[in-house]
Amino acid sequence: MLEKGKIWGWQFTILVFLFTTGSSLILVPSMLAAKAKQDAWLAGIFALAVGLLLVWLYQTLGSLFPEMTLVEYIEKILGKWIGKAISLLFFTYPFVLGAFVLRNIGDFMTTQIMPETPIEAIHFVYLTIVMMGTRYGLETLARAGEILFPLFIVLFLFLVIFISPQIELEKIQPILEEGMKPVLQSAFLFIGFPFLELCIFLMIFPYVNHPKKAGKAFFMGTLMGGIVLIVLTALAILVEGADQTSRYLNPSYILAQKINIGNFVQRIEAIVAIMWFISIFFKLTICFYVSNLSLAQILKLKDYRVLVFPLGMIIYVLSLIVSPNIVYISTHVLDVWPLYFSIFGLFIPLLLLGIAAVRKKFN
Repeated sequence: MLEKGKIWGWQFTILVFLFTTGSSLILVPSMLAAKAKQDAWLAGIFALAVGLLLVWLYQTLGSLFPEMTLVEYIEKILGKWIGKAISLLFFTYPFVLGAFVLRNIGDFMTTQIMPETPIEAIHFVYLTIVMMGTRYGLETLARAGEILFPLFIVLFLFLVIFISPQIELEKIQPILEEGMKPVLQSAFLFIGFPFLELCIFLMIFPYVNHPKKAGKAFFMGTLMGGIVLIVLTALAILVEGADQTSRYLNPSYILAQKINIGNFVQRIEAIVAIMWFISIFFKLTICFYVSNLSLAQILKLKDYRVLVFPLGMIIYVLSLIVSPNIVYISTHVLDVWPLYFSIFGLFIPLLLLGIAAVRKKFN
């Protein structure tokens, strides 16, 4: 194995949780409200249920090869040449996803916090930290997650408590005014972003200390992350209304700006900003780490770290050209993204599981 470190089940849960919230923390409420309106929270619940079924699929596949990563058993199941071709295709998945996540960071910083700062500088600084985290390895990343996870939860609870006085229940009514169709359409987007992305963790699955507990840890991380996103979506609708939520690019951040306790505690949007910086750092680092690890295993390298710098430079450039602006991502990319994700997050795992099951039956 190229990765020598091992992580505990609880650390795996935290990594899955932070990855699930990731960039979704800011983008999901408006994405769901755009079509489902006040029923966005229902779309979130439906998508989470499907997401947990996907995790069951990944856990079932991973448990068949507990000592191997996805790239390793793709080649074992499909053969050397077809396996390498599919593995190379899979490598592009976390790599391109990482470029979009890095672009999310740059767009958010230049529109909300540091509008005078060039996006190139923001990408460079953030990517440098991510590259350092990747070089330190999975075990160090998991320990960092353990340290920052309680801070994330405390800030999330502060946000829920402080914004609660502004909740207006009538803003979530009438329920299912336009039927189930818009709910299912929104749920489809939510399934693709972030639940289909979780197949990336099949590259980390064998590094959990107790493989039998990895499935439960995977399930818990996904469930916790999904609940946080659903709660944020519901709060955005209950406070801002469905129309406003769908118009904002960053409704969770705007939500925190509306906090006003006795004209004393006001505009503490830093709560959401810090939560987002924590979760998106782990999402980007996991994407970049998996990209390095998968390519190193495809090329039969002895150490994935030799790829960190060259892949870092490529993803830096890709993040600047992958989208002309933040509006393009929210209007065009999200329409295509779930279909692209389905190839890697659904069809390939189902294909591998089906072939592995047939081989096991006839052997």
